[in-house]
Amino acid sequence: MLLDREGPIEALLTAMRNAAGGHGSTVLLEGEAGIGKTALLREFAERAEKDCTVLWGWCEALFTPRPLGPLQDMGRLLDARVAALLDRTAPPGRLFPALLDVLQRADRPIVLIFEDVHWADNATLDLVKYLGRRIALLRTVLVLSLRGDEVDANHPLMQVIGDLPSASVTRIALEPLSPEAVALLAKQAGRRAANLYRVTEGNPFFVTELLASGEAESGRVPASIRDAVWARLSRLTMAEREVLEVISIVPGSAEPWLIRALLGAGSEAMVDQCVARGLLRRDEQGALMFRHELARQATLDRLPPSLQRALHAKVEAAISQRPAAQASALLSRRVHHAAGADDGARVLELAPQAAAQAARLGAHREAASHLATALRYVAQATPELAAQLYDDWASEAGLSLLVYEPVIEAHHRAIQLWRKLGRVDKIGPNLCRLSRLHWRRGESKPAESYAEQAVREMESLAPGPGLAMAYSTRSQLHMLHYRFDEAVDWGMRAIALADQLGEIETRVHALNNVGTALLFADRPGGRERLEESLALALEHGFHDHAVRAYTNFAECALASKDLALAERLLAEGIALSTRHDLDSATQYLLGRQAQLRMEQGRFREAETIAQGVMNLDRLPMVMHLPALIVLGRVRVRMGEPDSLALLQRALEEGVATGELQRVVPVRLALAEAAWLADDQSASHRQLTALAAMDLNNFRSPDFGELAVWWQRCGMAEPLPKSKAQIPLQCAAELRGDPLAAAREWDRLGLPYEAALALAQVRGADAGPALARAVTMFDSLGARPAAALARKQAQRLGVAGQLPKARRGPYGVARRHPLGLTRHEQQVLALIAEGMSNKEAAQHLSRSPRTIEHQVSAVLGKFNAANRMEVLLRLRGEPWLLSPVDTRPSAEN
Repeated sequence: MLLDREGPIEALLTAMRNAAGGHGSTVLLEGEAGIGKTALLREFAERAEKDCTVLWGWCEALFTPRPLGPLQDMGRLLDARVAALLDRTAPPGRLFPALLDVLQRADRPIVLIFEDVHWADNATLDLVKYLGRRIALLRTVLVLSLRGDEVDANHPLMQVIGDLPSASVTRIALEPLSPEAVALLAKQAGRRAANLYRVTEGNPFFVTELLASGEAESGRVPASIRDAVWARLSRLTMAEREVLEVISIVPGSAEPWLIRALLGAGSEAMVDQCVARGLLRRDEQGALMFRHELARQATLDRLPPSLQRALHAKVEAAISQRPAAQASALLSRRVHHAAGADDGARVLELAPQAAAQAARLGAHREAASHLATALRYVAQATPELAAQLYDDWASEAGLSLLVYEPVIEAHHRAIQLWRKLGRVDKIGPNLCRLSRLHWRRGESKPAESYAEQAVREMESLAPGPGLAMAYSTRSQLHMLHYRFDEAVDWGMRAIALADQLGEIETRVHALNNVGTALLFADRPGGRERLEESLALALEHGFHDHAVRAYTNFAECALASKDLALAERLLAEGIALSTRHDLDSATQYLLGRQAQLRMEQGRFREAETIAQGVMNLDRLPMVMHLPALIVLGRVRVRMGEPDSLALLQRALEEGVATGELQRVVPVRLALAEAAWLADDQSASHRQLTALAAMDLNNFRSPDFGELAVWWQRCGMAEPLPKSKAQIPLQCAAELRGDPLAAAREWDRLGLPYEAALALAQVRGADAGPALARAVTMFDSLGARPAAALARKQAQRLGVAGQLPKARRGPYGVARRHPLGLTRHEQQVLALIAEGMSNKEAAQHLSRSPRTIEHQVSAVLGKFNAANRMEVLLRLRGEPWLLSPVDTRPSAEN
């Protein structure tokens, strides 16, 4: 029996019992090296195995972790189809749903134990996130053991853990043994406990090793566990030490076939002796490993470098003799041992293969790591291989490492080498990626320059896919900077070449650019092209392109004030991006949803959604800018004190991008804020800055809004002309008919803009118009605008016609962002708790048929196919789970 561990074991057993009832969870088992995590899990497994299936998998301390290591370990015991997909290195999009299907169909609870996830590869972390966000509806417990002292706030694992639903996560922090427990262990070993607790600080592994070594008797207990392990090794026979030294070269476990290859068939007796001594142990499949990773590392440290290199080479050679399918699955280990052997030629052969395999699994961080290992030997590579290594590493690192200078430098090295080799076809894609990298950093001039150079380089060759994407990249840059004619021209070139070459993905990309540019420029054909881009992306499974199509299409709908279309597109886009774990895209879309709620006059909902996005860490600047702009603008309208600081931050970030879409709305918001504060000079500064821009590149709604504010703020000089058309509602106010403008804003469903137009009415209609404006502002919670309208009424002598001012703070009634009724919100809260329809019916005292209809209504409003997709939305959008009373209502 383990000492001091009943509480953690009971927590694991409780998680298992909850999973048996259909409420799965993720358990984080944390503790320092040697604290007894594995021993605890084995004790738990022994107690639980009659009630559930327990499967084990390990992450290993390879130079570059093998992709999906834990799943590789347990795959064949879990399901033959999953094992087959692993053998074929199927992408996550096929593998993960297959695993989920196995877990959903399981007839008894399953406990998946992922040991040492602090060493996990990127694909394993993606799997943890994928399962962790769905596990509440599974009869599964996912146990993750990790060394807390090796995982800091910037570790990728912590980012994944932070994204898991807190309601389905249990943390177990293993504490050191108590002094009483250490004394008991010493007594059981027939040793004295003097100084033992002080030196070991209760670490079970340290205690056990020191007691086993016999050093605990002396007053000179080793301060390092390495010394303890070495002391014990020195008491072994030479044959036993040789077995341990050879096996120490293999991180994790060594399979029986590998043991035979390394030690020979006659070594079995000596291996059994090491197992009997407790130095090694076997898993369920006969693989051999050290009882603790610390012991392996300490043993390895004893070996001279020359012997380590020789053993690494021997292991790699043994793995290379396996059948082709198995050798492919062991590529990460082969790279590790080839690098350990300092065999540059072998690394250069194997690392690119391992990187390609990792990339297919979506493990781009591991792919970059393998390629970085190969680059250590780039001096031994042929010029063509060296160029390809720089090219591939820059591509993978650009996706996964969030670094810029090294990636940019690698692209330049690749370009230099490709140019020497005369491979111009390889230069163009590197230039396109350089353009994208500089664009992400807000460096528009280099971005433009590299995109132009890519086109020139690719046009020197026969037309090919690289040229088509170069054209589309130019189109995208022009579209983002509102150069619509150029965007359409380059996009149509890309489409024509893509059609000639049969490149569907490039066609999807270019149709998006052209359709968006045409819609923003008020030219025909834009909607049709965006609809085709979206349909093709969905048909061919290009999820990221589909989400980009939803994003741009929704932005066009918002600009044209087609709020019903924007509502549908945003709902579908958010559902799709959530379903496929495209988190950054989801947050960008949520920023646009916050903008929609602001346009609808639902300020509190807009604020809640935007603040939720801004609360997320590590979100790229461009992905949070829509939410930041809305948060600043809506708080200006509600009179919140931090609104100007938010808008100033948004302006600084927007200016850095060089894109009008990031600057114009912010300056207009600052002009509105100054107008509300009766600060004429501040509003004039913002409007003058906008007028100094190229107004011919403004979208019609932006230019119309600028013209209206120009008139409201009483600018002395006339606004420079633009070829942009002014929308009907803006034109009505500009020609002196604010009542007509208000009616048009009402028709479009924008109450705040309608009230602003009413506040401009003069003459005989001023009193009734201002009275209605004040009522509307009050209902929206727009306190500054309401106060300004009251001042205007005082100046015009019609204050007596206004409604009485409200006393005390006024709170706007909050609606659910997706329009759920109160009963539906109660059902949603119970769905989030994992209740079945039957349980919800009993809890709310409603009929099963009523609950069934209300659950269907919730799924429909979430655009969700099932409850799991609802839970995924709630994880990314916690504000959707409004606090409601889930007790039975008298309304029933």
